[in-house]
Amino acid sequence: MTEIEFAALLVSRVCHDLVGPLGAVVNGMEVLEGERDPAMRADAIKLVTMSADQALARIQFMRIAFGAAGSAGAELDLGEIGRLVIGLLEGGKVQLTWNVPRLYWAKDWAKLLMNATLLAADCLPRGGMVTVDASADPQSPSFHIRAQGLNARVTEEVGHALKGESLNVDVRHVQPFLTHKLSRTVNAALTITPLEGAVELIAG
Repeated sequence: MTEIEFAALLVSRVCHDLVGPLGAVVNGMEVLEGERDPAMRADAIKLVTMSADQALARIQFMRIAFGAAGSAGAELDLGEIGRLVIGLLEGGKVQLTWNVPRLYWAKDWAKLLMNATLLAADCLPRGGMVTVDASADPQSPSFHIRAQGLNARVTEEVGHALKGESLNVDVRHVQPFLTHKLSRTVNAALTITPLEGAVELIAG
């Protein structure tokens, strides 16, 4: 896969994640234009507000996790990273326990943590709990993420993407492939292990 193909797939993933909430905003506005019933208008306003908040949370998360946040050698505040992850998952089927100290990590390590947490949430199609634990030593970053829930699983395609096997990477699996690339960038041994009713991701 060329760098251009990789960039195109990543942009497609961003667009895919934003289409739903932005489409709901448009639908809600259309209802408001023609609806006079107060109860229906209140429901439409609620839909617009909730969907706009969801779109904002997604784009704020992806701006850091997928984008070029900060300059080379920059550090990111894990407290702020936690706020973005919480916002991303808020209102969904996946609950989050963020046991991460408030300190600064190197940019690519912080981005790896964000992407690994997103990947853990994606391993819970029926919802569940994602628990994130991270080291308190910014000079030696490491983390342990556990995704627990009904039908927790790692698909074969995700497993291949996390190993850097890009032959069949598509829009659905470009984010695990990005996670692999980040782990290689920081020279972290990232592992993903399916367990009974859970999936664990460890890097350090």
